[in-house]
Amino acid sequence: MNFSQLTVFREVMESGSISQTAKKLGRTQPAISLAIKNLERSLGLSLFERHGRRLVPVPEARYLLAEATEVLNRLSTVSGTMKGLKAGQTGSLNVAAMPGPSAYIFPRFISQNISPAASFQTTISSRSSPQIRELASTQSIDFGFADFDEPAGKLPQYYSETMSSDCFCVLHRDHALAQRETVTVADLDGQSIGTLHGNHPFPRKLTRAFAQENAAFKSYIATQYFQPLIPFISLGHCCAIVDPLTVVTERELDIAGGQVVFVPFDAPVRYEYATLTPLHRPLSQLAERVKNSWIESLFAMIDGIGANPQIEVSSVNA
Repeated sequence: MNFSQLTVFREVMESGSISQTAKKLGRTQPAISLAIKNLERSLGLSLFERHGRRLVPVPEARYLLAEATEVLNRLSTVSGTMKGLKAGQTGSLNVAAMPGPSAYIFPRFISQNISPAASFQTTISSRSSPQIRELASTQSIDFGFADFDEPAGKLPQYYSETMSSDCFCVLHRDHALAQRETVTVADLDGQSIGTLHGNHPFPRKLTRAFAQENAAFKSYIATQYFQPLIPFISLGHCCAIVDPLTVVTERELDIAGGQVVFVPFDAPVRYEYATLTPLHRPLSQLAERVKNSWIESLFAMIDGIGANPQIEVSSVNA
């Protein structure tokens, strides 16, 4: 008993005619008759009584019809689901991004890359970069977007595609440096600078850059990510050196109400992002498409504000 035989059987049950079934299925009448005979042979019983050209089902055939219909409908559903998975229109997508981009840029991108008619579950988590690296290592997400940091200890269980970019100095619009074409480390010597707290790699980079030029790096305000610094800068408490996505976000949302300006930071300090993919969790076609599109979109956003993006690393850790 196979799918083809059950399909023929159901059509014969509905039409009561070999010729009508052959016409509907686009097959010859002998082929339809043979399919019914083979089905009967496999079951060891007759399903129809022949009355001339008509086939009259026996009681057992009506039981088989109910079972066959359930099987065929289930197979049709599975087939449709697999086609949807192939086309990226069904399934699930589980992604994570660090707090700054996860507030606006990342969910906007995801929404633009998912059809409203698609029937799959989308989960977007906001996590710190170390948490995202852990999620990727434990194969718990399809992909994640985090700040890049050199792995410490055991080798991580994920692919890492890293993009670096130039940084910007955020200043109150009335700051003495606000009209400069670029801002240097020397310009910020002794200035109050807002930065990121904890063990984030970026403040370490800045500290080294200032030390190399014998400039004082004074930081009195620290936050988990850059956007919370904007209100402080808009009120003149400090300035900050930020990543390009903070620039993109503020230009679109205008949290500061036009009170801040962004000036390119002329220093050998690059900001690094990482798109992480679990090593042992094969991506669906949907997840692969969305991840690749995200990297392209990220490159375009950074390039669009003149931050000189470069994809520097595409590695496998095992």
